[in-house]
Amino acid sequence: MFSKDFFSQSEKEVIKSAIANAELNTSGEIRVHIDNKCSGIPLDNAIKVFERLKMHETELRNGVLIYVAIKDKKLAILGDKGINEAVADDFWDDIKNNLIESFKVEKFTEGLVQAIERSGAQLKSHFPYQSDDTNELSNDLSFGTDESK
Repeated sequence: MFSKDFFSQSEKEVIKSAIANAELNTSGEIRVHIDNKCSGIPLDNAIKVFERLKMHETELRNGVLIYVAIKDKKLAILGDKGINEAVADDFWDDIKNNLIESFKVEKFTEGLVQAIERSGAQLKSHFPYQSDDTNELSNDLSFGTDESK
């Protein structure tokens, strides 16, 4: 199965809507990336995806990436400099652990939606929506390009 086929179209829309709703009250940006495999450390792969998606180019450096490798059952949550300076050191670990628990019982969409909502709440508290805010990054899920792995 290709990573782009892991979620049904309706599940993708639910996740995309969760991102849009989470971003309504914040200038922060949230992306979800799905890979098939992750050779090595998931955080290292997440950093590469973060850069490829130009998430480090947001004005306030407040992007959050949720990275999932479905076949290897690995994940990482990566916040940019602005949000990382504002949240507790273990904040992303807490969201990641809740996501793992959801994935263990095959609640993939629900787990991602909850992670997105919790990330959005933190973004809202530290980076509230401003009247001149624009959606700097797409709300679409992104997928790995090398499906042969």
